[in-house]
Formats: sequence, structure tokens, C-alpha cells
Amino acid sequence: MTVQRALILEDNLIIAMEAEEILRLVGVEEVEIASNLEQAVNAIHTDHYDFAMLDVNLGESMSFGFARLLVERGIAFGFVSGYSDTLDFPADLRHVPLLNKPFDEAAMRVFVDRLSSASRSSEM
Repeated sequence: MTVQRALILEDNLIIAMEAEEILRLVGVEEVEIASNLEQAVNAIHTDHYDFAMLDVNLGESMSFGFARLLVERGIAFGFVSGYSDTLDFPADLRHVPLLNKPFDEAAMRVFVDRLSSASRSSEM
């Protein structure tokens, strides 16, 4: 696996910690957790990430605007959500990989593989 560093944007600390643990199990070396949009924006301005995992619903806001910032910066990302599909997402973000909650190691491995493929193709 070529993914070395991941950012998790998740407002629920227990879910974020579970995602971090599973990411490490599937081979991601460094994981940073941002619990809100401000922390996530600061993180991508100060560090490099191979990909990001974005919780769609952050309580008082949605992560779609941050997702568009990641597109501009060429950072691969996927959504993590209790929503079962992306049909209600903005049209420009419906193609983004979606990991459904609750997730397990096998689902995370598939998700990370998709994101690392997207990250490699954006570097070319």
C-alpha cells in the first residue's frame, strides 16, 4: 500500500478513533483526526495527506465545501456516512467513494484501495 498519511474529518470521537485504528490495521502509517471543519482546513494548509475521509454530516454543517477544497488541492478523499448512497449529495460530488457506517476492516480496505488508486492517478 502506498498510502502513508490520512486525515479523518469526523465529529464523533469514538467513530474517528475506530476509523484510525482500522486504517492502521490496513497499513496507513500516520492518521490525523480533525473534529471540525476549522481543524481540517488548518490541517491541509500545514501538512500533506495522501487522502482524507470525510464524515458527511458534521452536526451543524456538511463537509461538501471542504470536499471541494480537497478537489482544488488534488487530495484524494471519500465520504463516510450513515447515508446508503450519494443520490442526495451535490451533483459534483456524487462520484466520490462512499464508506457506509458502520464499517469494518474489509470495507475500509476496499475504501482505502479506491482512494489510493485515485491519489495515484491524480499524480500522473
